Amino acid sequence: MFGRLLAAGLACGLLLVVVPTPGGAEDALTALRRSGAGRAETGDAGERRFGDMAAPVAAGWGSIDERITLPTTGRVAGLQFLQELVNAAPAGSVLRPPPGIYSGPLVVDKPLTIDGGGAVTIDGGGKGTVAMLAASDSVLRGLRLVNSGSSHDSDDACLNVRGDRNRIENLQIDDCLFGIDLKKANDNLVRGNRIRSKPFDLGTRGDSLRLWYSHRNLIADNLIEDARDMVAWYSNDNRYLDNVARRSRYSIHFMFASNNLVEGNRFYDNAVGVYVMYSGGGAIRNNLFSRANGPTGMAVGFKEASDVVVEGNEIIYCAIGVGLDMSPFEPDSTISIRGNRIAYNGVGISFLADREGTLVDGNIFEGNLSQVAMGDAGSARNNVWRGNYWDDYQGFDRDDDGQGDRPHELHAYADQLWMAVPYARFFRNAPVMEMLDFLERLAPFSAPVLLLRDQQPVFDRSRMNERKPAA
Repeated sequence: MFGRLLAAGLACGLLLVVVPTPGGAEDALTALRRSGAGRAETGDAGERRFGDMAAPVAAGWGSIDERITLPTTGRVAGLQFLQELVNAAPAGSVLRPPPGIYSGPLVVDKPLTIDGGGAVTIDGGGKGTVAMLAASDSVLRGLRLVNSGSSHDSDDACLNVRGDRNRIENLQIDDCLFGIDLKKANDNLVRGNRIRSKPFDLGTRGDSLRLWYSHRNLIADNLIEDARDMVAWYSNDNRYLDNVARRSRYSIHFMFASNNLVEGNRFYDNAVGVYVMYSGGGAIRNNLFSRANGPTGMAVGFKEASDVVVEGNEIIYCAIGVGLDMSPFEPDSTISIRGNRIAYNGVGISFLADREGTLVDGNIFEGNLSQVAMGDAGSARNNVWRGNYWDDYQGFDRDDDGQGDRPHELHAYADQLWMAVPYARFFRNAPVMEMLDFLERLAPFSAPVLLLRDQQPVFDRSRMNERKPAA
């Protein structure tokens, strides 16, 4: 006990010198929310940087209940008004406008196919939303949509969708606050689009692709760069397949959404990969998460979520590989983490609370600064650890069955300091912390905390394929 108090005193003394006025511990998610808040700045440069937060200046159709009327004039003088061609096209026909730049806004209120062939641009004139698809069974293909307004009040976007069973393909979306915004829109296909927000600070950009009360949509093969979030709120049974997202905040953020599938995507340099909040069901499978770093960095995160499978993913070079906060949440539910490669992260798996119900089976843990961390003084022993490969396993395989002869146990020594006191994380891997950890291991001042015990660790990684994780 005396040794533990001495170690804590040394670390806290250093904290008082380097961090003079801590206002209380702040977890990663809180910091992320805070990073989205606008900041006061004056001058044109500031307005451009943080966006126009004033009242909307043109129809944005941000509210589901907002009445949609056909526009009668274009917003950009000197450009042909595309709405006139749409009005003249019969329902169910195919419209192929001549190549060129047209003025928005555009409202499609009848079943129609508009094929721009990659040579048609619609300019929103920097006000409101550029285009509204208010019909079902329509196709928008090969168009470039640019220059929406920048009001968050009206959700200024490049494309709002309110209908069902539409195909939205091969659009290029540039310089729009929000990209594609689906509200109460079901069974749509959103495929092969390139989406980029306005060049604002991360928290004041718009969302690249948003689902709001929208179900059973297929989001596939899209490229998303420099936006804020891709979100699905109150939206169930959607599929996100083979998309690429870079330099955004949340690659995908689910809230009050169930049974969604995220598979085959690649996420680079985002603050957070996939975050599942107040949701249940679904799977996150065979994706690549890379470089989700910074104070909020996390590849896959759960907040009060239940019955989600995380399987076959490559999670590398992230601040936290998988983070669990009060998850699984529902009684008798689980979070299953199986068959993933979790490598070279700051923390492989992080638990904010000592709960049970997480199944960790058949994963590869290698090169992580810490394989597992706790957010409090508890342990992760209440969860199931089975058949994982640990590159710090200390044991043998004398019968050559590919499995370690003894269980793998992970203890926390001086690491308990930064796990229990978030600000002490600043000193993680610093010489003083390494020295304390060495002394604790050499001559423990007190019993270390047993974080986990894997009864069946894999010794020979090359033979992992011979073993199938439990379902």
